[in-house]
Order: sequence, then C-alpha cells, then structure tokens
Amino acid sequence: ICSNFLCDTAPGAEVNLTGPAGKVMLMPEENPKTDYIMVATGTGIAPFRGFVRRLFFESTPAAKAYKGQAWLFLGVANSDALLYDDEFQEAKSKFPDNFRIDYALSREQENKKGGKMYIQDKVEEYSDEIFEKLNGGAHIYFCGLKGMMPGIQDMLAEVCKAKGLDYDVFIKGLKKSKQWHVEVY
Repeated sequence: ICSNFLCDTAPGAEVNLTGPAGKVMLMPEENPKTDYIMVATGTGIAPFRGFVRRLFFESTPAAKAYKGQAWLFLGVANSDALLYDDEFQEAKSKFPDNFRIDYALSREQENKKGGKMYIQDKVEEYSDEIFEKLNGGAHIYFCGLKGMMPGIQDMLAEVCKAKGLDYDVFIKGLKKSKQWHVEVY
C-alpha cells in the first residue's frame, strides 16, 4: 500500500505514521521459559517474524535468557507463498530445541479427512501437546485473516469436548491469565 508512496516521497520530506494500538501482540519476557505458540495465515506472519528475530537473533537480555519454545504454525496456499522461510529455517537450524515450525499448505497437503489442510487442521494434529503447553502457561497468538478464527474456535471446542473440558471456561481462563492473543483483520 505505501511502497509507491515511499518511493515517490522526496528525501527529507516529513511523513506521518501511526503505529499499532494496544498490547495484543506483545510477548511477556518476565519468564524466559515461557512457550509461545504462534498461528498465522498469510501476511499475519509479520509479527511472528518480529518475535523470532527478538527471541533468536537480536542481542538483548531477553533473547540471551530465552529457554522456552517458540512454535510457529503458518497457513498458506502453496509452499511458494512461505514468507520469510529462510529466516525461520535458520532459526530452526540454530535453535532446534527452542524453535519449531509447522506448515498448513492448503493446495498441497491433505488433512486427516482427505480435505484441504487448513491452519486449524494442522494445529489440531498437535492438540494434545498444545493443550499441555497452554496448561503449563504458554501464550498462544493468532494473526491473519479473521476468517481463520471460526475454524480455529470450532476445532478448539471439539478438542475441549474430547478432553472433557468446557470450551468457554477454558478460553475465559486463557484470556484471564493473558495467554490468549488475537489480532485478525
């Protein structure tokens, strides 16, 4: 949207910017063992690129102290749409105990029912581990097209039911403890 604007702007010109509002996508850095579960579709990957850089490539006290696991789920149509994959693969290579990445490629993979692999299907494959992490204090983040959330919520409700949990109570608990973060558009 703004690349042409910036290209056409004269050097030294004043440009007004508005930054993000709110604190939805902030990482708590008090506990260096906190696990982060990041779920993105398409360009929703952008804040998680920042998370990965902050945790693994920046020279900050928080990065040096980090001992948790950052787990990224990225949903796109095809493998040629994997944004920043070289950076994520480098993080995975350098920090194999602290960074995981799983893809949902809707035009290339099938879910367990033989349909297209959407982000909720990929997350569901690891639901036991994810719920264990959430019960242990992990934070879960969702960013991308708002159309992903009904599928995510339906899947989580089914997993809760299978585990004998009340979905609404479970999600309210995550929100109350500030472990649930959603930024969709």
